[in-house]
Amino acid sequence: MDRDDVVETLNDLIENCKDGEYGFRTCAEHAKSANLKTVFTERAGQCRTAAEELQTLVTRFGGTPDSTGTVSGAAHRGWVAVRGALALDDDQAMLNECERGEDIAINRYRKALEEALPPEVEQMVRRQFEGTRRNHDQIKALRDSHKTTA
Repeated sequence: MDRDDVVETLNDLIENCKDGEYGFRTCAEHAKSANLKTVFTERAGQCRTAAEELQTLVTRFGGTPDSTGTVSGAAHRGWVAVRGALALDDDQAMLNECERGEDIAINRYRKALEEALPPEVEQMVRRQFEGTRRNHDQIKALRDSHKTTA
């Protein structure tokens, strides 16, 4: 895998992280539950940190790090805001959307790990992938428990 391919893969993951950051931040703004506001805010911060780590690697590989999310991510963030507003800021709807977003993130990390990444890049991507899986599982558990209490 040449440097340009590494940079492209990393920038794809940066877009993914930015999408997650914006999505979680939007959910935190609309959530009714103080607990969910905290969880969503923490997840947004983790996504921001992951993007910053990836941006550092892109620079190290001689590329220009992406600083924005994707078009589909913008649509995702818009959907979260619209859905939250239409559902009177329904926490269950936001948890469902966050889980969907985490499903997308997991798939993007899996795709990146299928590439022949340099060892230092693979190590970071794998660590972030595991964090994304843990986040997904937590969001899913919150979604499932929220269903039973709603």
